[in-house]
Amino acid sequence: MLGTVILILISGFITGGLARLAVPGPDPMPVWLTVAIGLAGSVGGGAIAIAIWGRGTAVVGLFSFLGAILLVIAYRRFVQGRPLTGPEALKFPEKGIGIDRFQDRRQKMEGILRQAQEAQGNRDASDTDANLRKLRDLHEAGVLTDEEFEAKKAQLQGHA
Repeated sequence: MLGTVILILISGFITGGLARLAVPGPDPMPVWLTVAIGLAGSVGGGAIAIAIWGRGTAVVGLFSFLGAILLVIAYRRFVQGRPLTGPEALKFPEKGIGIDRFQDRRQKMEGILRQAQEAQGNRDASDTDANLRKLRDLHEAGVLTDEEFEAKKAQLQGHA
């Protein structure tokens, strides 16, 4: 019994995922919604196929898939308020189920990336300062001539 339920959920996920891929443009949504679209499309499309051709027809799977595609299209039009074609269809949606959570996660990830870039910039600056101190020490010790010191200093400061 539990195995059957899990198999049905996996089937719904696969059908819903393929339906999302069949409609061009981003459609971010939670996993449960993908499963729900896959299952509802399978039930609706399968029922239509059975009503037309009867049980045992080979088109049940095709109609199930088409039903899920129609639900993705309906979700995009009526929940997200986006067109199906044109440049607007390819833009990231501003509303929909799970969009707020996705945008929060995206902002957190951008913040982490920004902090990492700032830390790298600080490390680069401190590396440059350390290398300049080493150059000064070598120059004061007489290992580097004035010209060599100035050339290396300009080179280090050019990379900072």
